[in-house]
Amino acid sequence: MPVASAQPYPSKPIRLIVPFPPGGTTDIIGRAVGDRLSRELGQPVIIDNRGGGGGSIGAIAIAKADPDGYTLGIATVSTHAVNPACNPKLPYDPIKDFVPITNLARTPNVLLVNPKFPAQDFKQLISLLKQSPGKYGYASSGACGIGHLMGEKFKASTGTFLVHIPYRGAGPALNDVLGGQVEIMFDNLPSSLPFIQANRLRPIAIAWNKRLDSMPNVPTFAELGLKLVNDPAWYGLVAPAKTPDDIVRKLHDATVKALNSPEVRERIKASGSDVVGNSPAEFAAEIRGELLRSQDVVKKQGIKIDTSGG
Repeated sequence: MPVASAQPYPSKPIRLIVPFPPGGTTDIIGRAVGDRLSRELGQPVIIDNRGGGGGSIGAIAIAKADPDGYTLGIATVSTHAVNPACNPKLPYDPIKDFVPITNLARTPNVLLVNPKFPAQDFKQLISLLKQSPGKYGYASSGACGIGHLMGEKFKASTGTFLVHIPYRGAGPALNDVLGGQVEIMFDNLPSSLPFIQANRLRPIAIAWNKRLDSMPNVPTFAELGLKLVNDPAWYGLVAPAKTPDDIVRKLHDATVKALNSPEVRERIKASGSDVVGNSPAEFAAEIRGELLRSQDVVKKQGIKIDTSGG
């Protein structure tokens, strides 16, 4: 009797864990790529949002999943650099517990205020913050997330004091900044851009290598003398450690094809991000570099990050 051969990968739906709630940039990028990846692989790619802990809850779920190619995840600066740098007790290792597939996109970060906030620009903001230390708060996507570290780097660089108010993702944080419950936010641009365009949020400065065509009057942090704050964000595709090499190769090739499709490129570009699509080795090097930089900032700036509110 002939032995049945194993079914070729993939033979069933794939789960893509997004370690933040719907509405944030990680979710926007994940859905843009996941939709097209379904077509490239011939199986549904189902988005599974796992928010909380600055991305750590979702990252733990990715790391602990079976390494069979049927659970993938989005890695971010928060999950693979900032969180491990400020919380050494995390139950996952950002290097050893994941297989990098490709960096999907890079995106600017942005400092935003509610339009009713009295400061119209960076100079006015600094003046206001120095007049009233601790009076104002800033929202972030979670304790030990990229927005949190960005806020702490901003405080260290400007000699100001803001109260950190963590949320379970950028979406919930944005809602409270839009509603005026919190005045200020450090965010990734894609989740904020529609509200900026609708004049419901005011951008003060961006973390990017140049001014954006869509916001020519908004300076970069580097222009303002805050090079420490001028780092962009990125969003990559990873699998659990020990996922077979042939599956990783297939996923990489299909993802790069998806990224090169006009509709995905347009969706990512429209969100304010740049498509990447590099090799697993190149993405692994990026993760290592980002982790080292985050560890260096946390240590050198003496940043104490309270992880109780993620």
